[in-house]
Amino acid sequence: MSFFLTYAADSEEYILKPAGYGLLIVLLAALLFVIYRLGKASLKTQQMQTKQLVYCSAAMALAVVTSFIKVASLPFGGSITLFSMMFICLIGYIYGARTGLITGLAYGILQFIVEPYIYAPLQVLLDYPLAFAGLGLAGFFSSKKHGLIIGYLVGIFGRYICHVLSGYIFFAAYAPEGMNPFFYTLGYNATYIVPEAIATVIVFSLPPVAKAIAQVKKQAISS
Repeated sequence: MSFFLTYAADSEEYILKPAGYGLLIVLLAALLFVIYRLGKASLKTQQMQTKQLVYCSAAMALAVVTSFIKVASLPFGGSITLFSMMFICLIGYIYGARTGLITGLAYGILQFIVEPYIYAPLQVLLDYPLAFAGLGLAGFFSSKKHGLIIGYLVGIFGRYICHVLSGYIFFAAYAPEGMNPFFYTLGYNATYIVPEAIATVIVFSLPPVAKAIAQVKKQAISS
């Protein structure tokens, strides 16, 4: 493990070494290849495969950029961003759960490369790849009535559960004295996920936005 990480005793966390970043980049590239291959299994032409990869890559890029536009940041991690969760959920809505989950997983690794925090291996899995893969659950509702909003809410709930588990298992010590750690982590993670969710649902409910997203979906899956 020391080949990829080094322990910083002053901050009580692990720091990625260059080899660690290299491994993550390889994993990210492998997941992008998987997305491309998934397109081959479900789409008819190579042009559509390429289009799917472009849309997924663009969604991840937009999610990263908007994740840096923070309305508010919490002291122990987590922030209200400019609709960053929306883009990964949209991939699930457009291409279905399988592509959405893989794209979310890849985005989680990308977020880890950009803003890594390593307390323990399971914590990393819960807070990055698994949490953001949860956003891809939106794809299970891609063909349902009101699937855009329902899928988005299910996707962010999947992310929320992962962060709650991470908080309860690894960061219970940060709970105020006398407060139940489980209820603390439930409330803490809700303070940044719920406001962004409410704002996003309001935006999704606007007729021009809903119409624009429907048009994007039509273009994304057209040959």
